[in-house]
Amino acid sequence: MKLATWNVNSLKVRLPHLLDWLAATGTDVVCLQETKLEDSRFPLAEIEAVGYRVAFSGQKTYNGVAILSRTPLAEVQAGIPGFDDEQRRVLAATLGEGEAAIRVVCVYIPNGQSLDSDKYVYKLRWLDALIAWLRDEIARHPRLALLGDYNIAPEDRDVHDPAAWAGQVLVSDAERARFQALIELGLKDAFRLFDQPDKSFSWWDYRMMGFRRNLGLRIDHILLTPALAARCRSAEIDKAPRRLERPSDHAPVLATLAPEDGEGTTT
Repeated sequence: MKLATWNVNSLKVRLPHLLDWLAATGTDVVCLQETKLEDSRFPLAEIEAVGYRVAFSGQKTYNGVAILSRTPLAEVQAGIPGFDDEQRRVLAATLGEGEAAIRVVCVYIPNGQSLDSDKYVYKLRWLDALIAWLRDEIARHPRLALLGDYNIAPEDRDVHDPAAWAGQVLVSDAERARFQALIELGLKDAFRLFDQPDKSFSWWDYRMMGFRRNLGLRIDHILLTPALAARCRSAEIDKAPRRLERPSDHAPVLATLAPEDGEGTTT
């Protein structure tokens, strides 16, 4: 099974890219962020036509999340239970049945704007609510994958220039502490299960030739519970879509899982 997360930064604009990418990669499950579409305008027919079931939660102009799957989706849930939030940032669904079922959670974590902003306070509150909910969700679903745009670079090696980014959102101590709190729930960063090239990033600013100069951050992540991490055979960032005309500023991140009875171990 191949899982992916991709902030498409407007599904209306990036739909041709997505459809071509799905055809080329054969990815089984894709979590999308920043679809920026009301539900009535979601391109359901186009995506179903290429073999995917879809769950989506969107709003006009901002935010929006979706889960695409080659297999049926059940127990679909939007939002964080008990957290009052009008922004469409969370979507969860279950794939498969019984002990083999996998719970997929798609998140678009707030950016935070700046350390002195109310939006930063909201981001930390939002993350605290997410962590509290996931603690219970993981207890119910030992096979859980948390995919999305986290808007957090967990370590300095995930930042092209840590000194230049010091004192900004995405790299603050409080944000990184929340990421670590997710790890302490038992989740594993799929990308870091394997040796990776230095300066591996998933987002690059459109300005100042950020992608061409590799001035990026690794802020898109796939976290897996131990039961899924044990089956993870590879993880990568696919930069090819970022090279296209009118690309998203994010690249897809993928993790490949062996079958339930697969042999071998991760590194």
